[in-house]
Amino acid sequence: MNLNQDLQPPRNSDNGEISKPKLGKWLVLLGMVVAIGVGILLLGGGASSILEAREKPVVIAELKMLPDPVCEELKNVVPSGSSITALLNDHFTNQEIHNLNLRSKSIFPFTKICAGHPYRIISYDGEFNSFIYEIDADEQLVISRDVEQIYMERQPIVYDVQAATVQGTITTSLFDAVNEIGEQPNLAYALADIFAWDVNFILDIRKGDSFLAIVEKRFREGQFAGYGKILAAEFVNQKKVFKAIRFKDGDQVVSFYNEKGENVRKAFLKAPLAFKRISSGFTMNRFHPILKSWKAHPAIDYVAPVGTPIKTVGDGRIYRIGFTKGNGNFIEVRHSNGYASLYLHMKGFARGLKKGSRVNQGQVIGYLGGTGMATGPHLCFRMRLNGAPVNPTKLKIPAAKSVSKEHLTEYQRIAAPFLAKLEETRSNTKIAKLTVPEASVVSKGLNR
Repeated sequence: MNLNQDLQPPRNSDNGEISKPKLGKWLVLLGMVVAIGVGILLLGGGASSILEAREKPVVIAELKMLPDPVCEELKNVVPSGSSITALLNDHFTNQEIHNLNLRSKSIFPFTKICAGHPYRIISYDGEFNSFIYEIDADEQLVISRDVEQIYMERQPIVYDVQAATVQGTITTSLFDAVNEIGEQPNLAYALADIFAWDVNFILDIRKGDSFLAIVEKRFREGQFAGYGKILAAEFVNQKKVFKAIRFKDGDQVVSFYNEKGENVRKAFLKAPLAFKRISSGFTMNRFHPILKSWKAHPAIDYVAPVGTPIKTVGDGRIYRIGFTKGNGNFIEVRHSNGYASLYLHMKGFARGLKKGSRVNQGQVIGYLGGTGMATGPHLCFRMRLNGAPVNPTKLKIPAAKSVSKEHLTEYQRIAAPFLAKLEETRSNTKIAKLTVPEASVVSKGLNR
């Protein structure tokens, strides 16, 4: 082979025809153009289909909504002589009620269900849901069931609580004064309990005495539902001012203390009950209305409605309890330091009391009546010191412990705003009393 021979001759021949390699290139280019065109058409059609699909509404099967269950609530009070079986026999079998009764002993015994207490039965679409019994103002017993189980528990009653300031002036009695300002008798009892160590609410009360209290008011479903805690209070008796602030001193029980941190609680209450009047005082020479003879009467006779709760005046143990012809139903409580208190002519005793029972100051031990040698319903109250009679109204009684040094700073911090509120309210009341008569005098002068 000649080394000068051209192995790759020129693409253009001398005669001007297109060579095979050049024809193949154009065929490839034409194929690419066709492919691109087809792709555009296909893509355009696909996008259009997707858009059309998006524009078409999505059809969802209609869901049938079930109606809300109808809630029915039966409100009533426990009838006299009723039982848990009578209240629940429409909703539980006898065996279920028997089982509930056994379970209740460790929660709230059904034997303690009292006539007059409110209860509710709640049903949904006619099917029992729950039974709610109000044990007291703070707790309720709830029995509920579902498909598989029956539940029973004690629950706190939930209130909307608002602190309110109430005040009044006495013209006849504390109870009348509380009623005159539109408050309930329970508030009078609570105030009397706080100041019972310093004020005898029948012997010491004078016209013009006044009271002031910051108290929690409870509301349920927008309706007033009684009182909660008294946070602070003041009582003016014969121009002497007594103050009381609620405070818990460490592990001690809640008590009330004055502005100095001194406990308002004393060893003995001034009186064992809230009463209307004293029918007979302490004397060593009284004409007995039944025996028709002159006898010593080393006691105070308190007159109040039958059934009025009687409270022990101090901590102690029951030394005697029972009935005698002269004393009727009576209890004798032995206290520390040689003191004893006796309560005679009671209608009956509080539950669970017996000889040797421990009782705490202010605990209800019985109810006023007229049993034994009595001309009418009253409480004959006596006190003895080492066996000798003493006049309960003349006792000089030491106070309980003051706020501990450990918690005195905390008490002062809590007490300060309450004391300021009491002082501010009392001052504003005095200003109002001073300005109203002056305006009245001017008005009368103008009318002349």
